[in-house]
Amino acid sequence: MSLEGVTTDTHVCTCGRLGPNPYLPMSVVVRRVADEVDDRTIKSFDLAFVRPEDAQRFHFTPGQFCELSVFGEGEAPFGIASSPTEQGFVRFTVKKAGVVTSRLHSLKEGDVVGLRGPLGNAFPIDLMRGKDVVVIGGGFAFTTLRSLIVYLLEGGERDQFGKITVIYGARTPGLLMYKDDLAAWEARDDVTVWQTIDIEAPGWTRKVGFVPAVVEEVAPEAANAVAVICGPPVMIRFTLPAMTKLGFGKEQIYTSLENRMKCGIGKCGRCNVGHKYVCLDGPVFSMAELDELPAEY
Repeated sequence: MSLEGVTTDTHVCTCGRLGPNPYLPMSVVVRRVADEVDDRTIKSFDLAFVRPEDAQRFHFTPGQFCELSVFGEGEAPFGIASSPTEQGFVRFTVKKAGVVTSRLHSLKEGDVVGLRGPLGNAFPIDLMRGKDVVVIGGGFAFTTLRSLIVYLLEGGERDQFGKITVIYGARTPGLLMYKDDLAAWEARDDVTVWQTIDIEAPGWTRKVGFVPAVVEEVAPEAANAVAVICGPPVMIRFTLPAMTKLGFGKEQIYTSLENRMKCGIGKCGRCNVGHKYVCLDGPVFSMAELDELPAEY
C-alpha cells in the first residue's frame, strides 16, 4: 500500500479504515454543563467540535466510548451518553472521583478539552431489530443506556423494535440521573419505564426495592428479546439469576465492561481479560462471550 499523499495526522486503523491519529485528541468546546444528581457529584457535559471537519467524521453507535483529556492533567475514558440522533453536541456524564474527573467538574461553558474516539464496539442494535428490548440500569452506569434508549425511540426506526422496557434504579430519588428524559419516556405509550429506589423516601410513588427484585416483579418476557444490563458489579451479579429465572439465555444478555478502559486503543494492555482486549473487542459483550473468559472481569 502506498502512503503517498497521506498526511501525518492520519493512520491506518486495525479495522482497515483510514481515520484520525488515535493518539491526538480533537479539540471540543463545552457548550452546556448540568448537574445530574442532588449531591452534585455527577455532571453532564455537552461538547461541540471546534473544527467542522472533526464533527463531520465523528460517527458513533450507542455503547461506544471516548477518551476525554484535560490538557496538562490527563485523560480518562467515558461512555457516550448522547444519541447519534442528537445533533450539534456529544454528551458525557462524569462522576467526580479523581484528578481528571475533578478537573472536568470545574469546567465552564466555553472551556476547551480534548476528545479521542469514538472507540470500542457498540450495543447490538441490528440484533435488536424485530425483537423486544429490555434495558436495565443501576446508578451512574445509565450513561450509555441513555444513548441506546434515545436512539431506539428517536432514530426514526421505532417500528423496527418490539416492546421496549426500561428498569432503572438508584439508592435515592436524588441519585437518579436524566430526570427530564425519564419523565418524557414515562409519558410515551411506546416504552415502559420502571424507576426504583432502594428504600422508601418521602413523596416517592414509584417502585421501591433493589433492581434484581424489580426485574423479577415486572417480569419482562424473554421470548424474542434482547437485554442490556449496566450497573455496579454487585447489581449485575444478582440481576443475572433473575433474568435466568425469567427464561433469558446468556446469549440474549449484553453488558459493558467500560470500567476496565484505559488507553482505549489496545496499546497499554491494562484492559485485557484473557485473550481479549476490552477496548478493542468490547466494551460490549454478551454474557455468553464473558463465560468463555477468565472470571477476573
